[in-house]
Amino acid sequence: MINTSSLLSNKNFLYATEFFSGMSIMAVELGASRLLAPYFSSSQIVWTIIIGTIMIALALGNVWGGRRADLDADPAKLYRRLIIAALWIGAIPVLGKYLILGVAGALIVTIDTNLLIWAAFLSCMAIFVLPLFLLGTVTPSLVKYATDNLEHNGRIVGNLNAFNTIGSIIGTFLPTFITIPAVGTAITFLIFSGVLLLIDVIYFVSIGQKKVLTAILAFIILAVLGNSNSFAFWEKNLLYEGESIYNYLQVKETPDKIIFSTNVMFGVQSLKVKGGGLTGYYYDYALAAPLLAENKKILILGMGTGTFAEQCKKYFPESEIIGVEIDDKITLLAKKYFSLPESVEVVTYDGRAFLQSDKNIYDVILVDAFQDISPPFQMSSTEFFSLVRNHLAERGVMVVNMNMRGDINDYLIDTIAQSFPALRIIDSRGVTNKVLFAASDENILNELQTRAEALDDKKLSELMLHIAKTWQEPTLGENILTDDRAPVEMLSMRALDKIISNHLEHYKEIYRREGLDGVLNSF
Repeated sequence: MINTSSLLSNKNFLYATEFFSGMSIMAVELGASRLLAPYFSSSQIVWTIIIGTIMIALALGNVWGGRRADLDADPAKLYRRLIIAALWIGAIPVLGKYLILGVAGALIVTIDTNLLIWAAFLSCMAIFVLPLFLLGTVTPSLVKYATDNLEHNGRIVGNLNAFNTIGSIIGTFLPTFITIPAVGTAITFLIFSGVLLLIDVIYFVSIGQKKVLTAILAFIILAVLGNSNSFAFWEKNLLYEGESIYNYLQVKETPDKIIFSTNVMFGVQSLKVKGGGLTGYYYDYALAAPLLAENKKILILGMGTGTFAEQCKKYFPESEIIGVEIDDKITLLAKKYFSLPESVEVVTYDGRAFLQSDKNIYDVILVDAFQDISPPFQMSSTEFFSLVRNHLAERGVMVVNMNMRGDINDYLIDTIAQSFPALRIIDSRGVTNKVLFAASDENILNELQTRAEALDDKKLSELMLHIAKTWQEPTLGENILTDDRAPVEMLSMRALDKIISNHLEHYKEIYRREGLDGVLNSF
């Protein structure tokens, strides 16, 4: 016998179910991006994987749900499916990060190429396909339950789709602008899991079934266990871990450094050396730019926590520095943990948009903006570097941080050469970064050795002399990035994949010889 309820007879509850399922779908999709981003980045590639996977799950759910509704028009079966979906979503904060690391660990010893892409795809499949498949069964099922005659069939289907769309709109904006910045990704999953479960509870209570109390108890347990925003759960020395609208944020302390990162698996975005002095990273190399400049008006596009600004103030106290940082939470961390000098002005803005509205001319412009592992495409094109050139003084110097080695650098160098005839590039010792210097006149760059020899600071002088003797004119090609075509994310992903593969080759060889026990014993 089919369970019916007065809740369904006037169709309002069906519309409410459609509304909250649509809202949950979009909330889960946005939560998926934030769950994967600290491990695999939030690049267009990862977004493509998320959207594609979710669309596949929804499509399969639509087909299967329609068939099930035709075979058995019992609404209780739909709401039982929604209980499973709600509890699965509630379990994501508890199990999601372990599944991600498990998938990544398994792939490390089994594949040689596109590790990050495969890891992101399989992680997304393992975590999100089931709940989205079940949510995909909602619309065809509700159409079956809500349609009692053909005369009003079109209107009812239109209303259901409208409620789903309105719910999707709210589910898009609410996590991005309210819940994720305020309470984090884990609590966001739990909020929407709870909302979806509430709809189920109301339905089953209305038909006199109390077995749903078990689902409520399960949700409470998941809420207690999943009430954590820690993505790097293995770290014991974190000073801060949180999220902003744009990024996962982490501040870690070591005996000699404080390190800022927007990813738990790779990359250091900024750092502070305890006791001051040179950092040993690319920031030190970039000091050649203010050394070469006649004056010291400096613009930093991609301020981060202000390592380069602090270095400039230390070695060139007369520097006038403006930093542009799109994420204001990073600026707050810079002031709290990294002793960002009060004299440094920080503007919360996109780097390119700032240049388009700014009328000032600078002696040094550092381009150090990244969206996770890759530079933003709008700050990688000929149009952008032409804009930078127009904001440089006649004897000004642009310096660009290239955070990894590979084809991405060839593209950036060829693109920059369209605006700057004089180029030099050097590897940062001990890290994957390269530092590119660009000027309008070759003679400006040729002055580095003379200026380095005149420095009073011995360590800085030695480093600048090393740069002057070892930097090179890059070989140019025809790999030009434009606003219309700038595949920086794919190029960066390939470069990072190659770096990871090179580092893991040692452990793969152990695995081939000794198996998993050998790998574990090698740590």
